[in-house]
Amino acid sequence: MRSPHLYDTLRRFCLGAFAAFDREGADLPFSFEEHGSYGRPTLYEYRPLVRGFIEARADRLFARDDVRDAVDVLRREPAARVFGDEPRALYGSLLVPLLVRTAEGCGGFDWDDTAFDRAFAELEQALYRDGHAYGAVAPLVGISCAEPIALGDGIRVRMAAAGELSAMWPEASGLLPRAFGREPDRLCVLELERTVAEEAPDAPGELADAVTSLRLATAAPVGAGPVLFERLDWRPYGIQPVLPIAATAPPGEPTRLDRFRASIAQQLRPRLALADDDLQLGDALDRWELSLFQGDPFGAEQLRQALDAALGSGEGLWAAGMRAAALLGETADERARIVEACRNPSADLLRRILTAVLLHGDRPALLRELDATLLGHERVAELRAS
Repeated sequence: MRSPHLYDTLRRFCLGAFAAFDREGADLPFSFEEHGSYGRPTLYEYRPLVRGFIEARADRLFARDDVRDAVDVLRREPAARVFGDEPRALYGSLLVPLLVRTAEGCGGFDWDDTAFDRAFAELEQALYRDGHAYGAVAPLVGISCAEPIALGDGIRVRMAAAGELSAMWPEASGLLPRAFGREPDRLCVLELERTVAEEAPDAPGELADAVTSLRLATAAPVGAGPVLFERLDWRPYGIQPVLPIAATAPPGEPTRLDRFRASIAQQLRPRLALADDDLQLGDALDRWELSLFQGDPFGAEQLRQALDAALGSGEGLWAAGMRAAALLGETADERARIVEACRNPSADLLRRILTAVLLHGDRPALLRELDATLLGHERVAELRAS
């Protein structure tokens, strides 16, 4: 035992909860399970359903003094920092599961020190291990895939397992997108898995970047959320809202995520961080993504502003159109069509431009290269020499 004081405080918390349940006098529900196998007699088991019983009364228990004492001890424990600092977070992530495991070991609410000792040992193991297994899962719509596809840094798209969310988060059924699990483009989840030490990752921000990268790579009406479900060491950890622009699916036709487009999304996702230092690139990305949800004339104006921010460099849409032609066009005819299209750019044209800019990785250097292509390398050298 690494923390006798923590042991004593949490034992008092569990004893107090058991006493409260006993005073309540409510009947503990049981399930009747049949266990049979070929050639052997059938066995029947009554199993107490303590988890649902306790979780239904968890809010009432939270007001007790022994709960506040237990939460205060956990907040002073550095190893518990990864589970959150808010009393409700610590209560839901550590204290309620401890109470459930103790009651399951007791077969109800007849106290057994051995059952508590086993449950506390599991809690200590979770607290003091070298790293914690963090996971966040958000329902994904607008896209489908036949197999798990990695997007890098522990983020992937995969098929949702039947009942996986409701098994760990009973309230999940009311928080899922409409028809999730019943339509071909509503069968996947966006998942983040990572080993953490003291602090959980910014899952809403990281999954929002993953959604943007998928929209850029596929042109699909991708949306994640509206909430993400967090777990820590395979226990429920919390539920957070997904950032609104990522949670809202834009109009469009769903598509299938193949490995080629997934590889593009995998390259794009970390490069979205370039927008943190390049304000014009960030403005172009924001305006393009906002245009997906707006009709004309607002959407069209957002796209013109996005094109100017990405390639105009303060020289207007004409210069941006010429650079876009040099960036995307392979032939003279194709470049001419791109210049004409940039007069009233479409969302798909901006998507192609922003994808190319991000894959290059250095927008100011790219603009210099495009100008050199348009003017001719020798002429550029002469101008620089003069």
